[in-house]
Amino acid sequence: MPEDLVITGCGVVTAAGTGKKEFAQGLFSGGGRFAVMERPGRGGERGFLGAEIAELTLPGRFSGRLLRTVSLSGRAALLALHEAWEDARLDTADPERVGLVIGGSNVQQRELMLKQDAYRDRPAYLPPTYAFSFLDSDLCGLCSEQFGIRGAAHTVGGASASGQLAVIQAAQAVRSGAVDVCVAIGALADLSSWECQALRSIGAMGSDRFADEPDLACRPFDSLSDGFIYGEACGAVVVERASTGGGRGARPYAAVTGWGVAVDANRNPDPSVDGESRAIGQALAHAGRAPGDIDYVNPHGTGSGVGDPVELAALRACGLDGAYLNATKSITGHGLSAAGTVEVVATLLQMEAAVLHPTRNLETPIDPTLNWVRGQAESRRITHALTLSMGFGGVNTALCLQNANG
Repeated sequence: MPEDLVITGCGVVTAAGTGKKEFAQGLFSGGGRFAVMERPGRGGERGFLGAEIAELTLPGRFSGRLLRTVSLSGRAALLALHEAWEDARLDTADPERVGLVIGGSNVQQRELMLKQDAYRDRPAYLPPTYAFSFLDSDLCGLCSEQFGIRGAAHTVGGASASGQLAVIQAAQAVRSGAVDVCVAIGALADLSSWECQALRSIGAMGSDRFADEPDLACRPFDSLSDGFIYGEACGAVVVERASTGGGRGARPYAAVTGWGVAVDANRNPDPSVDGESRAIGQALAHAGRAPGDIDYVNPHGTGSGVGDPVELAALRACGLDGAYLNATKSITGHGLSAAGTVEVVATLLQMEAAVLHPTRNLETPIDPTLNWVRGQAESRRITHALTLSMGFGGVNTALCLQNANG
């Protein structure tokens, strides 16, 4: 494989499995953990549905004193980064040449709301850590401090495209020479009941139809879907040049061959065939690939009655209707800011196993003529893959990956 940008490490936290091994098992079995959400500050009279992760156990390198001041989003970021860091053997990398990009803004909303409620009548006793925990830079500071990262570090917000946008910016940072290695993290968006209610009110979040059957509610690209189902998640990937990782003995999962970013000039959550097609076209051109070269597409696929048909129309417009398709969110739920990074990890694991995971609850596809992977996993060799993410505010991203093993 020619000298190129590659992904040499990944880490993941989802309700379908924490860590690569458990996550892969959850993907290929089509498992899911959907229920009425119970975290404090996220409940509500309407009983919001979602997929909440099990209690997180962090490795001994993180002190108990530290973890007592760290939010759920922070703990998930540390755990995903730890796995990716170990995977890529980054302990021997020059810390001044390692960068960090965190995808997501306003990601600690629930924990901040709980603090506000707890100290509303005694504000003078508000914990001093609130002064920095409400800032997006908090996760940058937390992760860089714990892992000794001394290169560039910043956040990037693109709503539900944030996670994939972080991977793209990590690749750009390495390609420009700003750093030798860059970690991209899609942060866990910790929704409170306020965000859940607002997303229900605009018709984005389901589900009224399956309120009493949570296991059936998350159904991207299915005719009975009535909105996305939230899922707690966090993902991390390490991007660097092949020679840099090879010098540490890190093995590449895939090459990052091309990407595209296009916006719709639209504040509202109204997807656009034009914008999505432009992002896809940019990614293919950047990668030097024709549509027919793409074996597999990991789509954004949320379960939106508006977004899903537009995305499939964009794939057809770009000549990608021959590629295999599945929907990772059918298993994980919609991780919002984390989704794009988690779905890159899902794509890498499918490439590695030469297996495509099933799409849960895809009983009546809105377009049955496409190459769906439906009720069970399928053995498929993936050489070139395309992953897509879209976010409110008209943000469209696309990323091309090439299997490192041919």
